[in-house]
Amino acid sequence: MRLPRGSQLVVASHNVGKVREIKALLGPHGIEPISAGDLGLPEPDETETMFVGNAELKARAAALASGHFALADDSGLSVKALDGAPGIYSARWAGVAKDFSIAMARIERELRVAAATDYAAHFTCALSLCSPHGEMQSFAGEVHGTLTFPPRGKNGFGYDPIFIAQGMDVTFAEMDPAAKHAMSHRARAFEKLLHSGIFIESL
Repeated sequence: MRLPRGSQLVVASHNVGKVREIKALLGPHGIEPISAGDLGLPEPDETETMFVGNAELKARAAALASGHFALADDSGLSVKALDGAPGIYSARWAGVAKDFSIAMARIERELRVAAATDYAAHFTCALSLCSPHGEMQSFAGEVHGTLTFPPRGKNGFGYDPIFIAQGMDVTFAEMDPAAKHAMSHRARAFEKLLHSGIFIESL
């Protein structure tokens, strides 16, 4: 698979924050991103048991429906003291309204019930790129850190207000977006995608 500069790429997500981050990562490479939401594409049910499986499912659905290359992200927060939860259910913990204040409160509550003293956690991102013909490549990245309560910061989205990456003293939501983009799980997966040579300057 090769995408020359100027190629249109569907970002297979309806999550505005996620689409914004992916567009920022794609920008320097001359790729024209458009979101699945902008195209009115339906969101497929995430029926797989791993991040990469759900990313591939979403990328394939968007590519086949749009006739364009599609890039899908499946990501989430795994908390060590909660046996890896919420994991692939990270978005579902936020409910139908995708209110992550509910999800963050649930994590805090369950940590207290478990009498946890270890707040270690990590974000995982799986990126899958699918051609209109169904050819697929997938890449994964992680960033490790710890949780803090109450939530802090107004930037970012999802669980960013409670996550402090290793070596940092501020949450993802307190960081400048560009600084977060440079070190996040999504950035690490995207770096692997770049190193694969998929994006090229010209045909």
